[in-house]
Amino acid sequence: MNSPMVASPALLSVDGLVGVVFLIMVAITLIGGLIACNSERLVRSVAGLIVCFVGVAGIYYFLNSPFVAMMQILIYVGAVAVTISFAIMLAAPEEKKKTGVAGPLSGPLGFGTAALIAGGFAVLALRTEWPVQDKINDGSIKLIGIQLLTDHSMVFELISIVLLIAILGALVIARDGREDS
Repeated sequence: MNSPMVASPALLSVDGLVGVVFLIMVAITLIGGLIACNSERLVRSVAGLIVCFVGVAGIYYFLNSPFVAMMQILIYVGAVAVTISFAIMLAAPEEKKKTGVAGPLSGPLGFGTAALIAGGFAVLALRTEWPVQDKINDGSIKLIGIQLLTDHSMVFELISIVLLIAILGALVIARDGREDS
């Protein structure tokens, strides 16, 4: 049996504009990532990282998780990016290192690999049926807190152990660095 054709939403309808705004958030994320990876100056790289984090927060919001979007902005933009900025400002400037000349195949080989991966993802995205999912929950903080402390309590505890190990590792590295100097 033939299934009826589903018309795509018009660009100026609500669904069409939501799709456009979502694509703008994806573009902001990609542009921020490109700036972060390709800038020669660290301050510009951090600015690109901030733009990328804000784009990811926008994507979280469109995925029906306003709490996770707000935490993305507070934690990553507000804490991590600011910490990296302070580290850059407090670090001693390094002399520019001259890098060797890349091989003649490195550019085309890298571009070809990236094009192959992007093409594969594009084919996969275009051939996959994307059914509209019902809204599972409202993304409220109360519901997230209840789920964290009941259904997902083991994951919550494992994350705290990983963070504790990271803090202890940072302290060991910092202490060894002071003893060497």
